[in-house]
Amino acid sequence: MYLKKIDGPRAVTLPDGSVMTRADLPEPDTRRWVASRKAAVVKAVKFGLLTADQAMKRYQLSEEELAQWIQSAEAFGEEALKTTRIQKYRQP
Repeated sequence: MYLKKIDGPRAVTLPDGSVMTRADLPEPDTRRWVASRKAAVVKAVKFGLLTADQAMKRYQLSEEELAQWIQSAEAFGEEALKTTRIQKYRQP
């Protein structure tokens, strides 16, 4: 079997013991960002599966947008990534 050479790890172990691979990430052409997809990208960046630059390039995100996702997820959890909850979790 032939494996394509990639930059970075193919899989990482999360603190809860589960394994996250690149196959668990949303498709690069994703346009509809639900909270679970945002959370997957945040986990990938946080635990080293992707760098922030790789995530921004792969998903065509701005640095500001990715930083907001990461900040919201760290402060309030996956619930804060829902579009309908932005007002509740927005920091002044």
